[in-house]
Order: sequence, then structure tokens, then C-alpha cells
Amino acid sequence: MSAPDIPADQPPTQAEARTRAPAGSWISWIALALMTTSSVASLRPSPTMAVYGLACVFLYLVPAIVFLLPTSLVSAELASGWEGGVYNWVALGISKPMGFLAVWCQFAMTIFYYPSLLGYVASTLAYVINPALASNGVWTAIVIMVTYWSGVYISSRGTKGVAGLASGGLIIGTLVPGALLVILGMVFLGQGNPSAAPMTADHLLPAWAGLASLVLIVNNFLSYSGMEMNAVHVSSLRNPAKEFPRSMFLAMGLVLVIFILPALAISWVVPAEQLSLTAGVMQAFDAVFAQFGWQWLTPVIGIMLVAASLGGMLTWLAGPSKGLVLISRQEGYLPPFLQRVNKHGVQQNILVTQGLVTTVIALLYAFIPDVSSAYWIFSVITTQVYLIMYLLMFVAAVRLRRKAPDHPRGYRAPMLVGLCGVGFAASLAALLIGFIPPSQFSSGNAGVYVLIVAGGALGLGLLVPYLFYKSRKPSWKQPEESES
Repeated sequence: MSAPDIPADQPPTQAEARTRAPAGSWISWIALALMTTSSVASLRPSPTMAVYGLACVFLYLVPAIVFLLPTSLVSAELASGWEGGVYNWVALGISKPMGFLAVWCQFAMTIFYYPSLLGYVASTLAYVINPALASNGVWTAIVIMVTYWSGVYISSRGTKGVAGLASGGLIIGTLVPGALLVILGMVFLGQGNPSAAPMTADHLLPAWAGLASLVLIVNNFLSYSGMEMNAVHVSSLRNPAKEFPRSMFLAMGLVLVIFILPALAISWVVPAEQLSLTAGVMQAFDAVFAQFGWQWLTPVIGIMLVAASLGGMLTWLAGPSKGLVLISRQEGYLPPFLQRVNKHGVQQNILVTQGLVTTVIALLYAFIPDVSSAYWIFSVITTQVYLIMYLLMFVAAVRLRRKAPDHPRGYRAPMLVGLCGVGFAASLAALLIGFIPPSQFSSGNAGVYVLIVAGGALGLGLLVPYLFYKSRKPSWKQPEESES
């Protein structure tokens, strides 16, 4: 029997299922695969995995199988059966407080995501101006603050066309530079230059030097995250049961190619001990271009990468916070101050509040001696906060399948309980491993690392939403208010 608040209807017929999408709005499974690839694939994590050389293939494949695949298929079933995104899925499957925690984590991860993204932007931009700035914490902090606040100003004006800039990011900042990097890397090897990383079968698996040697795999979970957002398009497929899995496997293949080949190309050119986790892409381009006397192209590539990253930042800037504000108005989860929007309908107050926290985080770059260590810390915190949401999503999916087995779904994930079990275990393992300092962390104080990561992930991911929930008042509900 289904839960009282979940209608238990009969499964839709094929004709009924097709009415889920308006006439003329169907998309092909190939189009969905490309959309998914553009929202997931990026060159940004390439330096992180290039440290492992040939073993990066293994380190990308493992999270793809145990995290990307379960996340894609499970979220597709949820999206095809229930609207409202992760809040509604978890609220119906577990409880409303847990639904709030899930949507909060989806928003809160961006607080640490932007400093890590803009740290990458700062290091990339340094190669356009002065490569020595790439390891300068003060420079990184300034770029983060100026860029973020500029983004808040642009977003608060309700500027149109930002999405177009980000949609071209796959070509401008990923496919073209990535293909160029791989081709020139192959030419580099073809000219007889030795690879900086061994490319023999003995190096297919990462060398075991304790748990710290495998910690970098955690960052790949963030690289693959966001699939639950693409799952909303499952109802736009003509035959979701057959086409969605086909689309996801194609997207997985494309994403793996985009992630693995540039990482290998970087490992061919830049020795692991010299690799910066933030500026590694530009290091590789600079080294490869130097072989051909084309170093004048390095700033051009830097501008392309920066433009694509900024376009993506602008489109993501208001999205998660907007969903949080809409739900908070209905349920009264946030104080009225954080729920207000400006005359353009943009939730400016929450963006400014988020910006103050981002500014404090940015200043940490100026005080942590190694910029790569700061970048890694914020990437781990981002991943851990997001993983809390995925843990809740997997639990909710199993409960919804049991509570409402007959609820109409456009797509039913095969072996759902098994998929959720694998995804939950992998997410929990990644969350716990994130507390272990990686072998590349060079601050010399593991205690400080654990304190920062625990404080960021558990404090922002659990304590803050708990305090908001316990402090809520009936007057915080403002479902009718649309602007201030």
C-alpha cells in the first residue's frame, strides 16, 4: 500500500506516458546525452587526476560505475514520477525536515564550490598576465572576491543571455582546448619526448601508500555530480525506459573521454611533483606550446577557459538558491530577510549573504601557504556537503518504491534497491575518506586539515540547517510574496 500523501495510481499506458511532454517538445536520447555531457564534463579536474598518470583511468572508472551510474538511473525514476526536485523526493520518501536538509545541501555546496571554481579561474588567468601569480594566495583571494561580487551584481540585474554563454562553454572551454591538448600531447610523444608519467601496465593501478594515496578519488564524485538535475528531462523522451539508459551510457562514455584523455595528456608533459591542482591545465598547455614555439597561444587558451568557467558560474549562481527560497516561503524554513527578492525577481539577499561567506573563504587562500592545498580543501568540503544530499536521495528512492510501488513513473530503474545500495555505500565511503589528508596536502598539519574539512562539511551541511529548522516560526511562511 502507498503512503497517504502519495497517490498510488496504476502505471500509465504508453499513450498516457507520452502525454507527459507537450507535443513538439520531445528530445532525442542523443540530445539528452550531449546535454548531460555539457553539464558534467570539464577540464577543471584534469590536473587533480593527472598526478596519478595512467592510474587516472582506474580512478575515473570506479566512481563512474559506483556513483555516476546509480545516481543517473535512480534520479531518472524519481524525476519521471515526482515533480519538485530533490526536496519533494526526500520529503515524500523520508520526511519534510530531511527534504529541507537535502535542498539545503544542494545550495550550501555552492558556497564552497565557487571559491574552488574561482581559485581555478585565478590560476588560469594568471597565465594570461603573469604565471608566477598562479601560486600567489593574495592574487587568488582578490580574483575570487572581485569575480564573485561582479557575478552577484550581474545576476541581481536579471541579465538575460547568460545561459547562452554557459551553453557554449562545452565547446569554447572544454572540447576545443581539450582536443588541442590531447593532439599536441600525442605529437609531443611522437617526437620522441619521454612521458613525464610511466605509461606501462604496471602503473594501471595507483600505488598504495596508505589511504591518503587514494583520497583524490573523492574529488571525482563532485566531477560526476549534478545528474539529478538532468534527470528532469526524462519525461521529454519518447520511450524513457529504453532511451534514457542508452542516453546515460553514451554520456558516461563521452564524459570519461573528456576527463581521461586531457588528464593523460597533462601527465605526459608535466611531472607530478611539479603539478599544481589549480593551474595544471595551463602548465600543460604552456609546456606543450613551448615545444612548438607557440607559447603566445597560452593566454588565448587561458581566456577561453576563464570565459567558459565564468559563464557556468553565472548560470549556477542563482539556481540552487532560488529553489531554496521558493521552498522556504512555502514551509517557512528561512527568515523573511533571506526570502526577499528584488524588483527583478532575483533573491538578492541570500546571494549577498552567501557572498559574505564566500569572501571569508576567499581570504583563507591568502593565509594558506599552498594554493593547491586550499583548492583541494574547498573541493573536498564541496563534495562532502553534496554527498549528504545524495545519501538522502538514495534512501528516499528505496522508500518511495516500497511506499508507492504503483505510482506512475515514466521510467523504472532496474534493480533499484541494489543501485541505491551501491550508490549509498560509495557516497558514504567517499564522505568518510574526505576527512583523510591526501598525500599531496603539503601544509604539514593534518589536524588543521581535518578541522577545516569537518567544520565546513558538518557545520554548513548539518548544523546550520538544523538551527534554521529549530528556529522557524509560522510568520516565516510567505507563499504569496513574490518581490520586495
